[in-house]
Amino acid sequence: MMPLTLAAVGEENMIKKVGGSPETRKFLESLGFVAGGLVTVVSEISGNVIVNVKESRVAVSKEMAAKIMV
Repeated sequence: MMPLTLAAVGEENMIKKVGGSPETRKFLESLGFVAGGLVTVVSEISGNVIVNVKESRVAVSKEMAAKIMV
């Protein structure tokens, strides 16, 4: 298991766990980051990532991506 910040660009990963405070988890789940879901990193710029999740493209900060374990 590793944080989303370490995932390779273009590689599809399964989300294992979403961490952080209850508010953070609820926010990430509302964007589609749920355990068992698939996420693909589209691009990475200084730790911030753009990902495809649930048919949508979402930008996630480095801090938020670190809470998503794949």
